[in-house]
Amino acid sequence: MEVAFSSLAGQVTQLPWEQAVASVQFEELAPVSAFPVVPGRRWGPGWWWSATTGRHVVHGSTAMRTQLMLLDRDPDVIGLAGRPVRFVWRDEADGRVRSWVPQLFARYADGTGLFADCPSGPAAGGVRAQRAGAVLEAACARVGWVYRRLDPLSVLAAANLRWLAGYRHPRYRGPCGLRAAVAEAFAVPRPLFKGAVSVGEPLQVLPVVYHALWSGQLVADLGEPLHARALVGVSAAGVRDGGRAAEVEVGGSGERWAR
Repeated sequence: MEVAFSSLAGQVTQLPWEQAVASVQFEELAPVSAFPVVPGRRWGPGWWWSATTGRHVVHGSTAMRTQLMLLDRDPDVIGLAGRPVRFVWRDEADGRVRSWVPQLFARYADGTGLFADCPSGPAAGGVRAQRAGAVLEAACARVGWVYRRLDPLSVLAAANLRWLAGYRHPRYRGPCGLRAAVAEAFAVPRPLFKGAVSVGEPLQVLPVVYHALWSGQLVADLGEPLHARALVGVSAAGVRDGGRAAEVEVGGSGERWAR
């Protein structure tokens, strides 16, 4: 198994997999190949601004953008990249050289990594994608990393996540005093709007509440409609140190990947 990638200087390099894991910062790489633009499709490649890194990450589909949003909320993720490498290997069955470019890479705080594809459904990509996924899963397991085909979220959970993502920028955190008042207002779970108006003017308080929901200081079931009566409470992380929650509440559809 080898991986090909474009260096920061634009030079295409190919290294043995284990050597690349030890020496290459995959999260710093540009895409090794562009996402295709398919005529007639309503959706094309775009860029996601990451609250984790403060930089843009390329994506090629709504499914991939949704997974980027989930990873961007994960407190353990410190780096993100779109299509940074091409895996190359020789098929043991027929001796032919095969290759695959996973859609996403995430670097965790402990140094391990996640390579992932973001299919729109279980059968997306066909047999070739399934076989490549098995090869990449085994290669990643050898070095203590993970490869996954990430299950899409429900329509409702994805819509809620997109709404909160609109408040991911640090400018929505609000002043320290207001953040503390919001945390106190939701110390006992209560309806979203009722808790917000108890703090002050909703136009000032609600953006802070939404940012806290994005960052995990507050939690709600995103598998249910996020409306004025949605039940919101302080997360365990928010109570402990004002940090980000360790789990994403998406009505059971947001798996936390074992590493």
